[in-house]
Amino acid sequence: TELRLVGGPSRCRGRLEVLHSGSWGSVCDDDWDVVDANVVCRQLGCGLALPVPRPLAFGQGWGPILLDNVECHGQEAALSECGSRGWGVHNCFHYEDVAVLCDGEQRPESCEGSVRLVGGTGPCQGRVEILHGGLWGTVCDDDWGLPDAAVVCRQLGCGTALAATTNAFFGYGTGHIMLDNVHCEGSEPRLAACQSLGWGVHNCGHHEDAGALCAGAGHLRLSSGAHRCEGRVELFLGQRWGTVCDDAWDLRAAGVLCRQLGCGEALAAPGEAHFGPGRGPILLDNVKCRGDESILLLCSHIRWDAHNCDHSEDASVLCRLS
Repeated sequence: TELRLVGGPSRCRGRLEVLHSGSWGSVCDDDWDVVDANVVCRQLGCGLALPVPRPLAFGQGWGPILLDNVECHGQEAALSECGSRGWGVHNCFHYEDVAVLCDGEQRPESCEGSVRLVGGTGPCQGRVEILHGGLWGTVCDDDWGLPDAAVVCRQLGCGTALAATTNAFFGYGTGHIMLDNVHCEGSEPRLAACQSLGWGVHNCGHHEDAGALCAGAGHLRLSSGAHRCEGRVELFLGQRWGTVCDDAWDLRAAGVLCRQLGCGEALAAPGEAHFGPGRGPILLDNVKCRGDESILLLCSHIRWDAHNCDHSEDASVLCRLS
């Protein structure tokens, strides 16, 4: 089960939300204590839990309340291993949403082998950079693949890896290229524990900088349709939901999205807010897919904060329900 802390100053402090059956929801504070919070902090790679904050420290959530009466013993590797009343069973309201404070973000970014993702819209996507000898440097994309990205995502507490990017997908880095020919099995706790040519040994340029897209970086949903496989395209980035502009939107892009959502074949790619105008930011514009991409975020597009659209141009898809 994926977790996130939202509404706080960092990824290690905020209102607790869990992902279940494609929907994010909150956790009720009945029986919640620091033992339960410690499991969350450990799962997120955020160190130890601080005392449970006051109610509504990071505001109320919205959507489903997914867990209630959570009871952890403390040694669990994930919150989903703890006891509870079961998914969606509760007697709560959102003013009882759990918040968590971990000490992870108070630790300085000075630990040898620390990693970060740079150039994306948040801490869970971007160019991979690793700290060695007090300097940040990049990783070459030779042999870079999903198991390597999975180690980075887990080390950052960003969930599972959606994609491993190459060819400086998130822009060119600067300075040293720290690692090349990285080979991870996928179970390593840190990227520095994976095989490589050694620190600073490479035959690359920054046009080969490796990157990662983690599950904490981008979730998709289709809104306002008659079923889960049709509707207005909405993307979750930077702790907010936003829409996609219909400039250049076509059936190839719709096909990538339908496949990513497990909805089979794309039947149509209507624009002009076919399912009504959305709200919030417009997060993508001029999306152009070849059609063979594994996820929509691997298609080309102009930079994240640039568009010339309004919500009357929101993109939509109709997929074959499967």
